[in-house]
Amino acid sequence: MTIQRMDNVSIVVDDLEAATAFFLELGMELEGEATVEGRSVDRMVGLDDVRADIAMVRTPDGHGRLELTKFHSPTAVGAQPNAPVNTLGIRRIMFAVDDIDDILARLRAHGAELVGEVAQYEDSYRLCYVRGPEGILVALAEQIG
Repeated sequence: MTIQRMDNVSIVVDDLEAATAFFLELGMELEGEATVEGRSVDRMVGLDDVRADIAMVRTPDGHGRLELTKFHSPTAVGAQPNAPVNTLGIRRIMFAVDDIDDILARLRAHGAELVGEVAQYEDSYRLCYVRGPEGILVALAEQIG
C-alpha cells in the first residue's frame, strides 16, 4: 500500500495571528481554527499537558495545507532564528504565484523581507526567497516560459 496524499505541513509559531495573516495575504484560505488538548493529543505528540491553538490554511486549489500551531503548554522551544537555507531540516515552502512583484509588495506590508533578490532561472521562472513572520522561509515561483 502507498500513501494517498500529503495532508499538511505543520509550522510552530509564537504569533499565530501574524502568521495566519501572512499566509492569507499570500493567497491561502482559512479552512478552520481550533484548540487542541487532552490525553489523546499528549499521547500522539509525546508531550504532557499539551494545549495548542491551530489555524489550518489551504491553497486555493485545495490540494496544499499548512497547520499553523501556537503551543500554550508546554511552551515551544526555540530554534536558530533566521537559519540559512542550507540548515538541516525543513527549510522552506515554495508556492507558485501569478505575479511575484505583486505578492512581494503585499507580503512586505506584513513584515516580509526578501532574502536575496528576485532571480530569473533560464527562460522558465522568476524565483525568490522571502522571510516572513518568525523567520518562516517561503519561496515564490512565477512561471514565465
